[in-house]
Amino acid sequence: MKSRHRLLPYLLLLPALVMELLIHIVPMAVGIFMSFKQLTQFFIRDWSAAPWIALNNYRIAVDFSAPIGKSLLNSFWVTCSFTLLAVAFSWLLGVAAAIFMQEPFWGRGVLRAVFLVPYALPVYAAVITWSFMFQRDTGLVNHVLHDQLHLVSEKPFWLIGDNAFVSLIIVHVWKTWPFAFLTVMAGLQNVPRELYEAAAMDGASVWQQIREITMPALRPVNQVLVLVLFLWTFNDFNTPYILFGKGAPEAADLISIHIYQSSFVTWNFGSGSAMSVLLLLFLLLVTGVYLVATARWRDADA
Repeated sequence: MKSRHRLLPYLLLLPALVMELLIHIVPMAVGIFMSFKQLTQFFIRDWSAAPWIALNNYRIAVDFSAPIGKSLLNSFWVTCSFTLLAVAFSWLLGVAAAIFMQEPFWGRGVLRAVFLVPYALPVYAAVITWSFMFQRDTGLVNHVLHDQLHLVSEKPFWLIGDNAFVSLIIVHVWKTWPFAFLTVMAGLQNVPRELYEAAAMDGASVWQQIREITMPALRPVNQVLVLVLFLWTFNDFNTPYILFGKGAPEAADLISIHIYQSSFVTWNFGSGSAMSVLLLLFLLLVTGVYLVATARWRDADA
């Protein structure tokens, strides 16, 4: 009887472990194997016939003086800039909205539901709507900026050129910040109201209460939230693909789209797999450094 109870947790975890193996581990292993082969369109029917070239795909990817490496490096810096700005705005809007919603007022429940609409919408429906809104001649954005408010003299292009980077950030932040709002709002439920009442009696202003009570209490939540937002944003493929299609402008050439083009547009799966492995190693490194740093911060505060 005791042995059955000991085996029960493992039996309950078995379906999840099998799905993890089939959905993540096996494809990852296949991708790593592909990165060591010259797997082009000529060997799609028979992978075993593709020549084994060891680390040559990696050498080409990190040769920043050559066109392939130079374009990959440019895509990496574009992705870093995009991630930094998108995570910052998503976190800032989410925290501000959650703090604003902390106090009860008439219509708070309705406003909470409205704030969560972008997060609840299917990604394709949300992004394709934005692509229509960003059209130069018929889009709502230019209609408001040019025809209604007269803020611009000419209707700008939002889906090509440098403005593509701005439109990409707007769409990503719009659909991501409600997650930050929901997470922070849940974390605020654990902050005792007595702390705010005591601080108010001592003469602390609203900003002082936020700085001295709210933000320290949210530190564990923010540490996890920032990491999740970083990983989601850096790996975002759906938003640029739906917004720009297969060929994103150079200003919005995220590394996820760049790897897709290297693999499925030029049919060089070996090179694309090597780029994917390099991206995985970079994200593992950043995640490890971040977890170690936050652990030290927690120990120092303790």
